[in-house]
Amino acid sequence: MSGNKHIIYQTFPRLFGNFNSFLVKGGGIEVNGCGKFDSYTPKALDEIRDLGISHIWYMGVIAHSTRSDYQSYGIRKDHNAIVKGKAGSPFAIRDYYDVDPDLAVNVPNRMAEFENLVKRTHDAGMKVIIDFVPNHVARSYHSLMKPSYTDDLGQHDDTTKSFSPSNNFYYLPGQNLTLHFGAKEEDYEYSEFPAKVTGNDCFSASPNKNDWYETVKLNYGIDYQNGKAKYFNPVPDTWHKMLEILLFWTEKDVDGFRCDMVEMVPAEFWHWAIPRVKERKNVEFIAEVYNPALYRDYIHIGRFDYLYDKVGMYDTMRRIIRREAPTTDITILWQQTEDIRENMLYFLENHDEQRIASDYFADHARLGLPGLVCLATLNANPLMIYNGQELGEKGMDREGFSGLDGRTSIFDYWSMESVRRWANSGAFNGGQLSAEQRQIRDYYRKIINIAVNEKAISEGSFYDLAYCNNSGNPCFPADRMMAYLRKAGDELLLILINFDDREHNVRVNIPQNAFDVMKIADNRASRVTELISGEESIFALTPVCPYGASVSAHSAGIYKFEYLQ
Repeated sequence: MSGNKHIIYQTFPRLFGNFNSFLVKGGGIEVNGCGKFDSYTPKALDEIRDLGISHIWYMGVIAHSTRSDYQSYGIRKDHNAIVKGKAGSPFAIRDYYDVDPDLAVNVPNRMAEFENLVKRTHDAGMKVIIDFVPNHVARSYHSLMKPSYTDDLGQHDDTTKSFSPSNNFYYLPGQNLTLHFGAKEEDYEYSEFPAKVTGNDCFSASPNKNDWYETVKLNYGIDYQNGKAKYFNPVPDTWHKMLEILLFWTEKDVDGFRCDMVEMVPAEFWHWAIPRVKERKNVEFIAEVYNPALYRDYIHIGRFDYLYDKVGMYDTMRRIIRREAPTTDITILWQQTEDIRENMLYFLENHDEQRIASDYFADHARLGLPGLVCLATLNANPLMIYNGQELGEKGMDREGFSGLDGRTSIFDYWSMESVRRWANSGAFNGGQLSAEQRQIRDYYRKIINIAVNEKAISEGSFYDLAYCNNSGNPCFPADRMMAYLRKAGDELLLILINFDDREHNVRVNIPQNAFDVMKIADNRASRVTELISGEESIFALTPVCPYGASVSAHSAGIYKFEYLQ
C-alpha cells in the first residue's frame, strides 16, 4: 500500500464460522451452531486481506451474557430474564477479563485460542480491533478471570446510596428490580436488590422491554439525578478499573478498540485514559458517537483517533441510494466535518443498520456500489465493511429474538447465507457463490484496493467539482452524479460516480481554480486509465474543454491521468 488508509472489516465470530444451514428460529447453540476463533484460518484471513483490508474488528470477543450453560466449566449461568435472545447481546459484558466461551473449541483453552487468532491475523498482514464496552455491563457481571490484585466492579460499592463517586454502579436504594416481561421463564423469578440503573440511563426499578434492561450503567463520577454534577477529582474508582481493563487487552497485542456508546461516557475519562494506554502501545481508538455536536469534543478532548460518521455521512448516503436526497448533499456533509475529516469513519453497513440488499434499504447490493466508491475515495479517512456486505448479504431472516428487520441478528445463534457460500465448508474459496455474488465481491475488491494503493486517494488532496457542474451544465445530472478530483504529486484522479438507474454520458467542467490549486498542467497530453475497467485513452485536460465520459448505472469511473513525455 502507498498510504495509511485504513479499511476495517467488521466480523462477528459467532456468525462468521458457522456453516450450518439447517437453522431453527430461536434455536440454541446445540441446534444452530456457532462460529469459533479457529474458523478464521490462514486461508480465510488471506482472502479477507485480498479485499484490501488493513484491520479486522472482531466483534463480541469479550465474555457476555448468554443462555448457553457453561456451569461445568465453572462459569455461572445467567438467568434467562436478563439475556436478550438465546446467544445474548455481545454488548452485555459479563466478564471484562475473559473471552466468550461460545467461540472456543476447547472452553478451558479459550484465551489461548483468542491469542492465536491475534497472531494469525498479524501473520496475515492485518491489525486487530476488539470492542471496549465502557458504558454498561450485564446485570450478571462477575469476573472469574480478573487478576488476583484487581477488585471486581461493585465489590466495595455502598448500595445504600443512589450515587457516590466511589461506587461503580448507580442504585435505587430500597427498591427491588421488577421485570414485567419474561421474568418467570425459569423456575424462579429474577431478583435484584437494590435495583441498579439500566445502561440507557433508566432510573426506574421497572424498566420496560425497550430499555437496555439486561445491562447496568457504570458510574464515571456524574450525578445524573442532581444536575449532572461532576465528581472527577479525585479520579473516580471506575476510571481506574476501566483503564486496567484496556491495558489488559493491550497486553494481548490487540491494535485498537472500537468503543461502544462513547457519548454516554464523559470525554474527560477518555482524555485521562487514552494517553495512558498509548504510553504502553500505540493502539487506535474508534468512538461510536451519534451526536454531531459532540464530534470535536471526543476528538480534541477525548483524544479519539476516529469517530463513526453515522448521523452525517451514513444517513445521507442511505437517503441518496434510496433516491430520497440529491447527491449535492454529499458536498454539504463533507464541508460540515472538513476540519476533522481524517477522523471520520465511513461505512454503509454495520451490525446496527439494515443491510443494503435488504427489502428495507435498497433491495439489491448493486444499488450500494456508487456509495461504496464515494466513501472509499472521497477522503483519506477510514472505511468500514461489514462481513457479508461484499457478498450482497440480504439480512432477511427471522432468527428468533431478532425478527425480520433487514439486519443480521446479534442476539441469536445463526449463520449468513452469503458467507456460508463464500466459506464453502471452510475452503474459503467462494466455491458456492452465485455469479452475481462473485461480481459484487470482485467490485468491492477492485474499489478497496484502488483506494488503498492509489496515493492520490490514500494521502492526496481533494477538490469537489460539484459547484461548477451542479447548475448550468446540461450534460451533468447534478442530483444523481458526483464528481471530484484527488491528487498527490503528479498523480491525478478524476472520479465520477453515478447513483442513477441509467447510464449517463457526461461532460464534466474542471475550472481554472482547480488547475491552479492542484497544480494541474493545462492542455498537457496524458494517458488516461480508467482504473476499474483498465481501459486506456489519451486526453489533455484543460479548463476550456469539459471531460467527456460514459458512466454506467449504479457505477463509477476512476480516471487516472499520467503525463506523457
